Order: sequence, then C-alpha cells, then structure tokens
Amino acid sequence: MAIEVTDANFEELVLKSDKPVLVDFWAEWCGPCRMVAPVVEELSHDYDGKLLVTKLDVDSNPDTAVKFGIRNIPTILFFKGGEIVDKHVGAAPKSALAAKVDAIL
Repeated sequence: MAIEVTDANFEELVLKSDKPVLVDFWAEWCGPCRMVAPVVEELSHDYDGKLLVTKLDVDSNPDTAVKFGIRNIPTILFFKGGEIVDKHVGAAPKSALAAKVDAIL
C-alpha cells in the first residue's frame, strides 16, 4: 500500500530512504490523479521490499510541491539516494511507470 507523505515527513521518508522512492503528487479533485491511483497501488504491491511507493496530497502539503516545482498533477517523481532520477507528468499506463521503476532498481 502506498504511504502518505507530508511536508513534515518528506525528508525522512523520501530523501533519506535507503530504497528508491516513487512519489505520486496528487489532489482529491484531480480526475487524472484518480485514474493513476490504482496503478500506483499496484506498483506498491509489485515492488514491495524493493521500492517505497508514496503519495503526497499537494493541497495539504504545498511546501513540498513548491520545492519540487510541481505545476501539473499527477506528477510522479522517482528518487534514488535523495535525488530525483526520473519524472512523469500526467496519467500513465502501468507499463510506462514500471519501466521507469525497473530502470532505477
């Protein structure tokens, strides 16, 4: 299951993670975000133990969204070693996101 991250715990859970991290920047009112949410959940199960899958609500956590220049949602950032190593903006099929995950593992 994807883990909810916030402005308060983002550094600890994402930037200091010893595993690669997928962060789904989303909002409740966003239709494409709702379309990609089940895909993100599937990835959290498929890569359990290898990848930390997280979600950040941009309405509740604007500081982190601003820090990473999130202008469109859904935006999925891929972190490894505390650095952004890949990015996807907009809804995407599972195969596209899985390919990005495979590339950073």
